[in-house]
Amino acid sequence: MAGYTPMIQQYLAIKEEAKDAFLFFRLGDFYEMFFEDAIRASRELEITLTGREGGGDAKIPMCGVPYHSADNYISRLIEKGHKVAICEQVEDPSAAKGVVRREIVRIVTPGTMMESKTLEGKSNNFIAAVGVAEGMTGLAACDLTTGELYVTSFPQGTETMIDELNMYSPSEVVGDAELLDMLRETQGWNRHLPLTARESMETNRLTEQFGEAALKGLAAARLRAVSILTGYLDDTQKRSLSHVSMIRAYEPSQYMFLDHYTRRNLELTETVRDRSKKGSLLWLLDRTGTSMGARLLRRWIDKPLLSESAVNRRLDAVETLCGDLILREDIRAELQPIYDLERLVGRVAYGNANGRDLNALKLSLRRIPSLTGLCLSSSSQVLQKLVEGSDDCSDLADMIETVLIDDPPLSIREGGLIRSGYDDYLDQLREASTNGKKWLAELERKEREATGIKSLKIGFNKVFGYYLEVSKANLAMLPQGRYERKQTLANAERYVTPELKEKERLILEAEDKMVDLEQARFIELRDHIAQHLSRLQKAAAMIAELDVYQSLATVSAERRYVRPHVQDGFELSVEDGRHPVVESMLDGQAFIANDTVLKPENQTILLITGPNMAGKSTYMRQAALICVMAQIGCFVPAKKASIPLIDRIFTRIGAADDLIGGQSTFMVEMKDIQIMTDKATNRSLVIIDELGRGTSTGEGMAIAQAVIEYVHEHIGCKALVSTHFHELAHLEDSLARLSNARMAVEESGDDVTFLRKLVPGAADTSYGIYCAQLAGLPNAIIDRAYHLLEESLEEAGAHAERASVSATETQHPQADAVLESKPLLQLSMFDEPAAASESGVKRRGTGKAEQLAEELRKLDLFNLTPMQAMNWLNEKKKMV
Repeated sequence: MAGYTPMIQQYLAIKEEAKDAFLFFRLGDFYEMFFEDAIRASRELEITLTGREGGGDAKIPMCGVPYHSADNYISRLIEKGHKVAICEQVEDPSAAKGVVRREIVRIVTPGTMMESKTLEGKSNNFIAAVGVAEGMTGLAACDLTTGELYVTSFPQGTETMIDELNMYSPSEVVGDAELLDMLRETQGWNRHLPLTARESMETNRLTEQFGEAALKGLAAARLRAVSILTGYLDDTQKRSLSHVSMIRAYEPSQYMFLDHYTRRNLELTETVRDRSKKGSLLWLLDRTGTSMGARLLRRWIDKPLLSESAVNRRLDAVETLCGDLILREDIRAELQPIYDLERLVGRVAYGNANGRDLNALKLSLRRIPSLTGLCLSSSSQVLQKLVEGSDDCSDLADMIETVLIDDPPLSIREGGLIRSGYDDYLDQLREASTNGKKWLAELERKEREATGIKSLKIGFNKVFGYYLEVSKANLAMLPQGRYERKQTLANAERYVTPELKEKERLILEAEDKMVDLEQARFIELRDHIAQHLSRLQKAAAMIAELDVYQSLATVSAERRYVRPHVQDGFELSVEDGRHPVVESMLDGQAFIANDTVLKPENQTILLITGPNMAGKSTYMRQAALICVMAQIGCFVPAKKASIPLIDRIFTRIGAADDLIGGQSTFMVEMKDIQIMTDKATNRSLVIIDELGRGTSTGEGMAIAQAVIEYVHEHIGCKALVSTHFHELAHLEDSLARLSNARMAVEESGDDVTFLRKLVPGAADTSYGIYCAQLAGLPNAIIDRAYHLLEESLEEAGAHAERASVSATETQHPQADAVLESKPLLQLSMFDEPAAASESGVKRRGTGKAEQLAEELRKLDLFNLTPMQAMNWLNEKKKMV
């Protein structure tokens, strides 16, 4: 640093404390960046790159942004995954000896954004931490804007860690280096997410944050994760985070497990196509009136319950509200004006809440007594217990009412913030300021009369203070000796008088004191509220839960959903089930309802065949969504439903590959199947769409059958499997708990109608060319495809006929006699070594030939469709 100016040396020293962040270095009214930070920031923010002398051989690269609009620039950098260290002046420049002392007051990271304009109100912004201890992995997730902190632990393993992390969709992850390395190497993980290795926090600091009782029951892995996370927050935020005070520990086994792919395939919170909320289950169910209610609803959808009593408790509340329109609408009306209490509490704790924030807090708290009264007057014990003994924080609302005006300014430095009558001295200063301004108006009137200059006026600016301004045309009318020239303009002169200067001193002194005193009184109020954060957080949690209940009830009532019977058995029974989201988008058209029955005695697996676009995927998704809705405590789209507690849903729906990871569609499907076979239990629900695609017909069919048999014999869970392999319908004969079903189709001449109705039995065609025609392929392609299909069917029929004749001839008595009287060399389509029969005759390929003969004998030619015959022969041809 030798050769640089003292200020640049100071910059470089502070930059060493934040090597991985852009350093916003405060100089006057700007945040400046230098050297490599300036070059990168000018590119990222599209601002001008300049230079300045700094004592070196060449100009130092420099760029800057105004401090009053810095939040916008910081947000843009954070959205791109960068960090920003904010360096402020921490001493009065007028009292500084040499360079003004500066320090980093905060490091803004993707997971620690607090400014509401950069955050979506209905979503959390989590930062997560992972740590290892005693053979377990601990995970902690915190939303700094709301103060929520969740922690859990599980056996070491990448899959479970990623699934839990994905549930929170964190903006940033910190933790033990070995775990972060595992994340970096894992396919499918968001490689652009900031990962920061971090050591744990000192035990005494951790105890100060949460209290000894809260930490005492935490397992070692959970304690480590919390310690890593709070240590990182302490380092970057450099202030008390008193609103992060409650650790919410949970066991993964308390909730239905939904991995990232299942949530994506079922479109629980966003759609697959454009990742938008519209079209998802969350979009359908979200009729919340508050942001905190919307965030809680999202968490419920991400983590359906596995407790029968807890689910029924929620259903009880929803049932009451669903059946009482007046109560429901009254609650909705009271919720609508409530602001985001959780984030208001966060801003109070953070010390950046302004007057409007506190006014919003007051208005929100005023609604709690009405909400409490509505719940207590209801017939629901759940709602009554929810608000029983609730704290409406009326004393805090009263204090805000006493101190602040009803419509306070945005900045606490603007003045006019504190209500008259609250502080006597402040009222005196206001009176002095008001009287001073009246005196100025009176002085202006008197001077005009004394001089006869009607255009004379009194003005003010920050440089010269108050002045008398006279146009040059009227200068001769001024009396001599009374006025002191202060400033000359092109067309006027500005003067002061001793009397005006004295009054100026009194007025400005009163205004400065007023602003300082108002700011002090406001900070006192904010600090007082900060001592009651836990009370406010409990009130917010109560409002959020009530909001979710009314949201689920509103949707259930409007959509004619029914209360499901949730039980801890096996049987899944849904009468006239409907896909909730698809039905909502039909714009008045009727949705074709279907039953779903899976029971342990004779039907744990439903093998569904039928053409594309007939509704197989929709049917399977709706079964899964009905289970999710029931276990979050919502009514379901059905005529009647009995839902068992599902511990995990596995979905393989839609063709998807992983090109970056070097995996084909088929490989991705096989990986999903591998996870399913490894993790599924008899309480799980497995959904596989088009099992076995992506490879040859023979291999695909073989894998599909093997998977179905494994699920049937080894897992014993509920499963819905769709396939184009109609040949697999024979599994109904060999697997006792598998049943065939198909999507009904009606043919009339050349027209085909997909009825969207599930009926028993297997389909015999896929209508693939017809679907291609619906998709708009040129007629030439469609006609050629039909022609090729007819040729294939004719050829398959001829092969089948020849095979039938050959099979008949081998069974003729004369042929049998020949075989018995004359030893022959058995010709074979299989290249096997010769083997001796029991009679001593050498025959080639005895085993496979007998297998083929057995298959031919079992071949039901009269009920075999041409397409099935063609597929059968094609497989034998491949074996040759």
